[in-house]
Amino acid sequence: MFIQTEATPNPATLKFLPGRVVMERGTFDARAAEGAEGSPLAQRLFAIPGVAGVFFGYDFVTITKGEGEWQHLKPAILGAIMEHFMSGQPVVADAGPAEAAEGEEFFEEADADTVATIKDLIETRVRPAVAGDGGDITFRGYRDGIVYLAMKGACAGCPSSTATLKHGIQNLLRHFVPEVQEVQQM
Repeated sequence: MFIQTEATPNPATLKFLPGRVVMERGTFDARAAEGAEGSPLAQRLFAIPGVAGVFFGYDFVTITKGEGEWQHLKPAILGAIMEHFMSGQPVVADAGPAEAAEGEEFFEEADADTVATIKDLIETRVRPAVAGDGGDITFRGYRDGIVYLAMKGACAGCPSSTATLKHGIQNLLRHFVPEVQEVQQM
């Protein structure tokens, strides 16, 4: 098994590509070891000193480091990912708290058409680009012209995430949906 790595815009985060599907549907985001219940792979990764966050996308694993240098962490992370996939265990055994917290969206019923357009733009134009950087962005709500988004993986805590939100996503949404005044992170 050969696992490739890619840098992300967040210097504290690396993207690992195991060459296979990691999450068939949805994503998994754990920002601490306590959030890793339900995922044997996340638990294995959090057992490595210095791992501060774990995110799984369709075909990648994104790791955020706390303490330590990548040159020391990377071999242990590569080994843990390889061991996990060789073991045959599931990546996520159940939804667990990380996925369960994602549910509730908020918006007024009168804004349903606007929200549908916003969600379509996020799904087709924003999420694929952000996944390329090892992260994910999901719609959380819309109220009074403000779109609320949740950033995960490499995007959470990234120094350039504010620029991505304000200059990239906000401009895109304003162009296609004139009712949008602002985009904020939740």
